[in-house]
Amino acid sequence: MASWARTGLRKIFPDHWSFLLGEVALFCLVILVLTGVFLTLFYVPDAQLISYQGSYQPLVGQEVSRAYASVLDLSFEVKAGLVMRQIHHWAALVFVAAITLHILRIFFTGAFRKPREINWLVGIGLLVMALAMGITGYSLPDDLLSGTGLRVIYSVVISIPFIGPYLAFLVFGGEFPTVTIISRLFVFHVMLLPALLIGGVLTHLAILWRQKHTNFRVPGATEHNVVGRPFWPSQVFKSTGLMFLTAAVLALMGGLVQVNPVWSYGPYDATTVSAPAQPDWYVGWLDGSLRLFPPIEFTLLGVTIPTVFIPGVVIPGIAFGVMTLWPFIEPRITGDHGEHQILDRPYDNPLRASVGVAGLLVFVVLTLAGGNDVIALVFDVPLEVMTNVLRVAFFAVPLLGFVVTYRICRELQSRTAAPDARRPVVLVRTASGGYEERDDG
Repeated sequence: MASWARTGLRKIFPDHWSFLLGEVALFCLVILVLTGVFLTLFYVPDAQLISYQGSYQPLVGQEVSRAYASVLDLSFEVKAGLVMRQIHHWAALVFVAAITLHILRIFFTGAFRKPREINWLVGIGLLVMALAMGITGYSLPDDLLSGTGLRVIYSVVISIPFIGPYLAFLVFGGEFPTVTIISRLFVFHVMLLPALLIGGVLTHLAILWRQKHTNFRVPGATEHNVVGRPFWPSQVFKSTGLMFLTAAVLALMGGLVQVNPVWSYGPYDATTVSAPAQPDWYVGWLDGSLRLFPPIEFTLLGVTIPTVFIPGVVIPGIAFGVMTLWPFIEPRITGDHGEHQILDRPYDNPLRASVGVAGLLVFVVLTLAGGNDVIALVFDVPLEVMTNVLRVAFFAVPLLGFVVTYRICRELQSRTAAPDARRPVVLVRTASGGYEERDDG
């Protein structure tokens, strides 16, 4: 045990800020668990309707679900309830953002290459589970906004050919809206998904500990060592400080920046949709995909494929499929099947950088499309015009980003390979107070 502990405490961590993005995600998960336990003590996962008699006067006497009423009570009557709700929500937003930035850092620096393909797959799985955690938690208040999101998800699931209706019935417990969906989402959100997420994180860290970190091109770094600071005491104190800083920032945001005011949206009503209605940022791209795709239906083996199938299932499937399989796609393109411990600079691999920028721009355009009604209102542009502009941008912007990124990377490569050989200009002061160039030969 002593030998194992000495080895562990001497483990070297690279001293670069980008490696802390994964730690920020981990600390957000810890805060989500702690605040989630508090919220679970007061939340009622029940879609049965009751007459609201709480402290929020505009809704007194209205029929609301027990789940929605418990969220209002949690916000207005439970001490520290509202701030806990908002810290929990902000932590979820930052959690997904930190995972996304961490994956982007890994992608653009080539940290997914052999022998780390398995850990890349685990990381993509963690991103998907984080999105699922966000969607299920976002839907629990049973307000008008989250209910509208659930209706969209139901429509996407039921559009899957052949198995869609059966899958939707299994998940939702019948035709939407159902009285069982809230309790089912609650089980997913507080039991199944957290267990999978925590297991995935432990697997991710175990593989990382076994394979050791990659390194940037710093002095002394080779393919056979790790240059940085030891786990104890340097990395422990740095990580502890980052944990408290993350908690402090999230607490500040939860206390001062309002998020998800469900009392303003009102209880869910299947006959009502408010405008503008946008989901949290991490699923805004899916909403944008549904808004941009034209109303096209076709028949396959006698089954009509609904309009939402391609933007809601096919496009996300292609995007996440390419992302997941990229560690196996790139070696087939480049012919590089060797192991790598030193990270690339983004411009070292122009193809990878260009594909990454293009893919990122696809998600950016789709996210903007998720708020096309708000953008049209702000800029006083007809909604149809804004939608058509974004449809063109969906193809043009990523293509332009690919070309520009590729040219920039090639230019940076040429400058690195052939540095400027011009001699420096040396100026000397003359006796009269002026300057003249000195010729050093």
